[in-house]
Amino acid sequence: MNEHTWHDAAIREALQVYFIMGSNNCLKDPLLVLEEAIEGGITLFQFREKGTGALKGEAKVEIASRMRELCRWHGVPFIVNDDVELAITIDADGVHVGQEDEGAAAVRERIGGKLLGVSAYNVAEAEAAIRSGADYIGVGPLFTTQTKEDAKAASGLLVLAEMQGSDIRIPIVGIGGITAANAGEVIRAGADGVSFITAISHAEDPTGAARELLHAVQSVRGTSGYNLRAGEQ
Repeated sequence: MNEHTWHDAAIREALQVYFIMGSNNCLKDPLLVLEEAIEGGITLFQFREKGTGALKGEAKVEIASRMRELCRWHGVPFIVNDDVELAITIDADGVHVGQEDEGAAAVRERIGGKLLGVSAYNVAEAEAAIRSGADYIGVGPLFTTQTKEDAKAASGLLVLAEMQGSDIRIPIVGIGGITAANAGEVIRAGADGVSFITAISHAEDPTGAARELLHAVQSVRGTSGYNLRAGEQ
């Protein structure tokens, strides 16, 4: 039951352009934003329905189910932020939890082999996440962000270098304040991919925004010096 079904290489591919969104993060119909983001090339979607104006109860389940089906239709992994019960109910591909959410070890027990991501602010939190069964870690916030109401202070890219110099070998996605302009820096610093909310959800053209982010990531990932950790599996 708890055997991991995701392998590092597949996770690194999925983390490249990692879109996070809830209904309250959008300037237009959330389903349309997601559809356009998928068209632009996002490689993973996280449903994060939190903060001011977030849906609850049946309304939350309904929109999550519709987003899940849209992602499934297009072959994009769909994971749920924090709400393990919702993830199980709609058969999401995985769950992502922060340091203040349900403990990662307990979540791993509940979701079995589904994808488990854990947010980490530093090396110690990353090591604890690995011990708890994380498949990947979300590191940040790397840059200042106003999207998350409870966001910590930005750590900068130095934390990625510190993880590169430690024994952290599982896939990493950078989080917090990431745009097409700085995405390449995040990959060069050691992340496998970048995650973002408003860079797409507030874009006038979500498809174009997603495509621009994908290009920013893949232009660095395609270089020979990219992320030597990937070859150490």
